[in-house]
Amino acid sequence: MFTVYTPGRANKILPEIARRFNTILAQRNCVVALQEDLQRTVELGSSLRIFTVKKQELNNSITRLYKAIEELENLGVVIKSVDDGLLDFPSMRFDEEVWLCWKAGETEIKFWHGKDEGFMGRKPLMQEGFPSYDNREFSDLR
Repeated sequence: MFTVYTPGRANKILPEIARRFNTILAQRNCVVALQEDLQRTVELGSSLRIFTVKKQELNNSITRLYKAIEELENLGVVIKSVDDGLLDFPSMRFDEEVWLCWKAGETEIKFWHGKDEGFMGRKPLMQEGFPSYDNREFSDLR
C-alpha cells in the first residue's frame, strides 16, 4: 500500500509504528542469538540432528523477522535502517515528494528530508508547505 502522510497523521500512527519497530528489533536480536548458537554448534562438532534442529529454528526466526518487516512496511512506512532505527514516511511539501523522518527514541516526527537526501539532510519540520489536514490519503502519487 502506498500512503502519503501529513505530519499530523504520521504522529498519530507513530505509537503503533514504534511498537512494531521494537518487535522487529527484538526479532532481529533473536536471529543474531540463534546464528551465534548455530555457529557454536558447528564449532563443537555437534550431531547433524542437533545442527538441523537449530538451523530450522533459525529459519523460522528469520521468517518471523521478515514478516514483521513486511507488516510494518505495509502501513506505508519505509525502514531505512534497522540498526540505526531510521524510518521514513512518504509525504508532500508544496508539490515536492519528501520523506518525514523518524529515529527510534524520538517521541514525534520532528524532521523531513528530500527524496534524494538521507538522514544527514534532515531539516526541522515546520508546517509550511505541508498539508494541514490529517485525513487526506493519496493512493496513486508519482
